[in-house]
Amino acid sequence: MIAVSTYCNYPPEVRVKPKIGGMSNPSLEAIVALKPDRVVLTEDGNPREIAERLVQLKIPIYVFRAKRLADLPREIRALGIAFGAKDRAERRAGKMERQIASYAEKAGYASAPARKKVLFVMQPEPLIVAGPGTAIDDVLNLLGVQNIAADAPTPYPRFSLEEVIRRAPDIIFMVRTHDGRGNRTGRLLSKLKTLEAVRQGRLFHIGDPLLRMGPRITEGIAELAGHLQEK
Repeated sequence: MIAVSTYCNYPPEVRVKPKIGGMSNPSLEAIVALKPDRVVLTEDGNPREIAERLVQLKIPIYVFRAKRLADLPREIRALGIAFGAKDRAERRAGKMERQIASYAEKAGYASAPARKKVLFVMQPEPLIVAGPGTAIDDVLNLLGVQNIAADAPTPYPRFSLEEVIRRAPDIIFMVRTHDGRGNRTGRLLSKLKTLEAVRQGRLFHIGDPLLRMGPRITEGIAELAGHLQEK
C-alpha cells in the first residue's frame, strides 16, 4: 500500500502514508503521480468519475461494492481473491458472519415489550441522521431497536429539531469526532434538552468502526450493543 485517503486511520501505519484526498474528493493528479499497480475504490463513497478516468488512463482499479451489512462478507471474500489473500479473507468473512448471526439470535430472544426508538446522528449542524438503506440502519435492526428515521426518503436525511422532538427517541447515538465539531454538538444537545433521552443521559458517542465498511464494523456493532444493554 503506497497511499491512502485522509479518511483512513487504521491500522496505525497508514497515518504516515501519503494522502490523496478525501473519500468524495480524491485527487486524480496525486493518484496518477504515485504510479500505483492498482487503485482500490468504493462504490459507496468515491466519485464514479475518478474510476472512469483511471480506467481511461489504463490504471487498474478494484471497486469494493459493499453498501449494506449483508454485503460485507461477500465483498471481503471477493477482495481477498482479487489480492491473493483468499484464505485470510475467508476467515475474516466467516468470523463476521458468525458474529452477526449471534447478535441476530440474541435480538430474536429479547423479551422487551417494545422496541426502543433510536436516533443515530451523523452530523449535528445541519442535523443529518442515518436513515433507510444504510449499514447503520441494518445494525439497528440487527440489535432489535427501531431507527426513528427508517421511513425517511433518503439514506442520510436532514432532520429538523421539531421532528426529532416529535418522534421522541428513547436513545440517541452520535458519531464521536476529533475535528472541532464539539461546539456544534453542544448546541444541538442544548436544543434537545427537553427530550427524555437527553435528560436521562441516554446519549452515547460512538467510535468510527461502525462507519467503516470492512471487518472492523463488528467492533462498532459490539460498542452499540454494549450501550443498549446499559439502558
